[in-house]
Amino acid sequence: MKTIIVGGGLGGLSAAIYLAKEGVDVHLYEKNEHFGGKMMPINQDGYHFDFGPNTITMPHVFKDVLSQAGLNPNEELPFLSIENHTRNQFTDGTTIDFSSNPSFMKEQLREIDPKAASHYDEFLQEVEKLYHLSNRYFLNRTFSSWKDYLSPPLARAMTKVRPLQSMDRFFKHYFNHPQMVQALNRYATYIGSSPYASPATFAMIAHLELSDGVYYVRGGNTKIADSFVKAAKKLGVHLHSSTEVEKLIVKRDRISGVKLSTGEKVEADRVIVNGDLLEALPALLTEEERPSFKDKKIRSVDPSTSAFVITAGLDTRLDSLNHHHVLFSSNYQEEFQTLRQGEYSFDPTIYISTSSKTDPDVSPKGDNCFILVNAPADQEHNAPSASAYRDLIYEKLYEAGLPLAAHVKNEQTITPGAIQHRFRAFHGAIYGPSSNSRVQAFRRPFNQSSDYKNLYFCGGSTHPGGGSPMVVLSGQNVADKILGKIRFVE
Repeated sequence: MKTIIVGGGLGGLSAAIYLAKEGVDVHLYEKNEHFGGKMMPINQDGYHFDFGPNTITMPHVFKDVLSQAGLNPNEELPFLSIENHTRNQFTDGTTIDFSSNPSFMKEQLREIDPKAASHYDEFLQEVEKLYHLSNRYFLNRTFSSWKDYLSPPLARAMTKVRPLQSMDRFFKHYFNHPQMVQALNRYATYIGSSPYASPATFAMIAHLELSDGVYYVRGGNTKIADSFVKAAKKLGVHLHSSTEVEKLIVKRDRISGVKLSTGEKVEADRVIVNGDLLEALPALLTEEERPSFKDKKIRSVDPSTSAFVITAGLDTRLDSLNHHHVLFSSNYQEEFQTLRQGEYSFDPTIYISTSSKTDPDVSPKGDNCFILVNAPADQEHNAPSASAYRDLIYEKLYEAGLPLAAHVKNEQTITPGAIQHRFRAFHGAIYGPSSNSRVQAFRRPFNQSSDYKNLYFCGGSTHPGGGSPMVVLSGQNVADKILGKIRFVE
């Protein structure tokens, strides 16, 4: 049985590896030169940057994929644990360092939020429970129709993962200090959403970072994608880079194959689309060919946030920077209101990843600062000029004691429009649909087409959602669905 995969992101590579391990003939087509999707390396004059992701959690997910090909995960992916991993800096000069060491966290909380310090263990237990419920009932399964939501165990689990409570309200139950709440609320941006609107279910991210740990792969996180390519080749997957799929070929109630941009037609028994479905399906099928996924439905989707990115190679190493460093806006709620109105914030929260702090070899000339600011999706016509917004970001950093601009030797800016073009991301949104409503948070596009039973979907825009571990799981789940393996435990 021949399977074609459209798109070589982590989800597509994951699906390819799990299928090929079981003897499936897999052909994967990727329009870009590199495999890995947004996990793209940027190399500029001796400076290495990981476009994304910069924060790695759930390393076991990536290791499991490599094990399918008989590779040694510890050799292929030397994960380094970063205990005190994220510095949260505020406009008044206050800093809170996030750590997977609970004693270190409680020591900080005793100074700023004594009540929270005494309840910190209780908080960790609650977010761990959210994670385990999600992992058991949501993350390791596919959704193919509305009937999949009618499972009694799933319904019971839904009532326990706080779907009606916002992340902000959840965190305020355990923490009084506003800056601690603000730092935790940033986890909503990991799914491109607002902490004041997205369900508290996603507070499970706090478990991953504050208990399970934050990791980095020596040599750059893009080594994850490289290792997946190695595993796929070892299992005989046919990988085609710089090869774009132009159309899906419909034959009655099935997809019979694909048409490449070269005009070549390739037959298949089944097809998996690994990409942003909101952008990919309209490009691959006419509206008449996708009755369950009409343009009106696509237009009704609230996209996640996009990003304005600066990659800045410095001529020095700044002691004031941490590997993960966040400079918060003065009014976080107002920032998200501005983004949801489709406008850029002129007091943005700025995230800086400087992997040279952990791994100097990736940037021997000086620090490699990957600077990311949340930006609204599809607002290029209403956006400030890239140079003006870059200057605003540097000025805000300078005022906070981070004089990056004075040391920049190599630089590139990447706008939401560039993200949309490069990755075929819907309006430049990084995570597909936002999770700013319960419907979009829990009912993402299905993993199997309602129109063609041999057409499947994986990636951040479908279930279980955005973020590199979730994307990898989506590919694995779709492969299991095709292979008839049931991993969901009732």
